[in-house]
Amino acid sequence: MTEKADLQSVLDRAAAGGRITPEEALDLYRHAPLHALGAAADAVRRRKYAGTEHIATYIIERNINYTNVCVTACKFCAFYAAPKDTAKGWTRDLDDILRRCAETVELGGTQIMFQGGHHPDYGVEYYEKHFSAIKKEFPQLVIHSLGASEVEHMARISGVSVEEAITRIHAAGLDSFAGAGAELLPERPRKAIAPLKESGERWLEIMETAHRLGVESTSTMLMGTGETNAERIEHLRMIRDVQDRTGGFRAFIPYTYQPENNHLKGRTQATLFEYLRMIAIARLFLDNVMHIQGSWLTTGKEVGQLTLHYGADDLGSIMLEENVVSSAGAKHRSNRMEIIELIRSAGRVPAQRSTTYEHLVVHDDPANDPVDDRVMSHISSTALDGGTAHPELKLLASN
Repeated sequence: MTEKADLQSVLDRAAAGGRITPEEALDLYRHAPLHALGAAADAVRRRKYAGTEHIATYIIERNINYTNVCVTACKFCAFYAAPKDTAKGWTRDLDDILRRCAETVELGGTQIMFQGGHHPDYGVEYYEKHFSAIKKEFPQLVIHSLGASEVEHMARISGVSVEEAITRIHAAGLDSFAGAGAELLPERPRKAIAPLKESGERWLEIMETAHRLGVESTSTMLMGTGETNAERIEHLRMIRDVQDRTGGFRAFIPYTYQPENNHLKGRTQATLFEYLRMIAIARLFLDNVMHIQGSWLTTGKEVGQLTLHYGADDLGSIMLEENVVSSAGAKHRSNRMEIIELIRSAGRVPAQRSTTYEHLVVHDDPANDPVDDRVMSHISSTALDGGTAHPELKLLASN
């Protein structure tokens, strides 16, 4: 264990903008006092956002699940259905997808996440058709969707290179990639939870190719499936190395494993303190990634609020629909007014942002806050079974 004085020296260097090594990051993650860690991370955030450090952001989006049929059978996933499971598997038609896009626009959403399984029949052509249809009808919507795993899959199905797959779906309307499929990038924990997926190195290679082709992305981490602290830091190291070469990761978004309805038996979630420490370490270690997002969806609104004091500058999405993480047990939900108040009570000025983090609406005067709370996250299976969690959100009441 590094001596306390040495830990403080590393914290001071990081807070001042110096780069820390993976070994130093691991020492800080394991041993630095929580409040000192948070203070250093917040100092980095304030310096990085000098002039707008008083603002914290959110976005309004919708996750559109186009299918739950998937061949990868990740052990942590409670959403997928095997291709032969015709009783559980389903696919949305294009008209239904376009209807959900229309409802997103109606409620002030600016982004959609096209999210589903690795369907054995869906190659590049499927995504070209759907993205071009969405862009034709709703050019104002940003398609921030998919990830390296889906690219690898669609390229294989269509018999084309990854470069061609990315180029074609980008031309059809994809604006940027989500961090989907990252989970844990180091080999041991990745094989333990997603043995049929591409390696972490391959995931990063595909993202690096996308960045080179002009398609930016976010990066993510799934915490709490049995990985070690050292493997968590190695995950960050792998992301930082690619970011040094490409600059294409807009944000880093860690979230916690949800333990219900899946095949990871006996696993425990990352604790809330571990999560806050990861937010802070990410801000200190990922000195080349601009945005750190706190996840209230998997940790709760109170912890989400705390992340704003541990280096996070963004609270992510008010999701008009979400079925993947919620199927594994995430029960937290919120509306726009709650998120605005959450940010404001943390001592920040709330701002609705775009996908690329421009401020669309800055809520600097509470007297001008929106009074319509129909913009509410929907976290339950009712989006699929015909129910509704909110009487005004009739858009979610049917298939």
